[in-house]
Amino acid sequence: MSDLVQFFENRLQEIEAYLNLLDDIEKQVQSGPPQLGTSGSVITVQQQRILYSSVYLQLYNLVEATVTRCLEAMTEAVAEKGLWRPGELSENLRKEWVRAIARTQEELNSQNRLETALILFNHLTQSLPINDFEITKGSSGNWDDKEIEDISDRLGLKLTIPPTIYKNVKKFIRNDQGVLEVIRKLRNDLAHGKLSFEECGNGVTVSDMRNFAEWTSQYLREVVNSFKLAIDAYEFLLPQHRPQNKVSST
Repeated sequence: MSDLVQFFENRLQEIEAYLNLLDDIEKQVQSGPPQLGTSGSVITVQQQRILYSSVYLQLYNLVEATVTRCLEAMTEAVAEKGLWRPGELSENLRKEWVRAIARTQEELNSQNRLETALILFNHLTQSLPINDFEITKGSSGNWDDKEIEDISDRLGLKLTIPPTIYKNVKKFIRNDQGVLEVIRKLRNDLAHGKLSFEECGNGVTVSDMRNFAEWTSQYLREVVNSFKLAIDAYEFLLPQHRPQNKVSST
């Protein structure tokens, strides 16, 4: 699962590179209006605010991409090399598999309901191995720490978040909202046109953005590590079917 960790760190590095650019611009402001090169265009206050507001989009992208990749890593492990059968899955993962195969989240006509029922029936009666499937997220555009914790609970996965990091991500920083809630709301307000990019970037500094990025990345890194540990320990299987337990029982 090292690729899961690397995926997260690569995405985070993109944000760090952008913040470094904003740092350079902010430093130039101290000695006058920043500009591109010695004789290039001056970067206006409006443009600077627009650049700042883009950090919220990047941070939300990091949140949703991290959740998506964690869930994909889980299903890839379940379907790896056709090793596991539905009856070997933990209760929580079995529900997710049935939800995906039976398409229980979709409005189906009678013919499609019959087809999905037959697929499920044939899979179980023939004891077929689990193939690729997708865990239903259901929170597109609305990912924050609460949603992450909810879907982790749904999978039966315990998130291990150090107290200091947990406190930072939960403390109210704006309008009784924590950092991931603020990022989610601003991203949605920008995406739906409720807020302009200039308005979103007004009154913030690179230091503010770095705090947002730090609190968010610390929390997400622990989420990634929790998924990695759970996958490496085969927690998606019932205890008696986990490889290390099979070995120790012989």
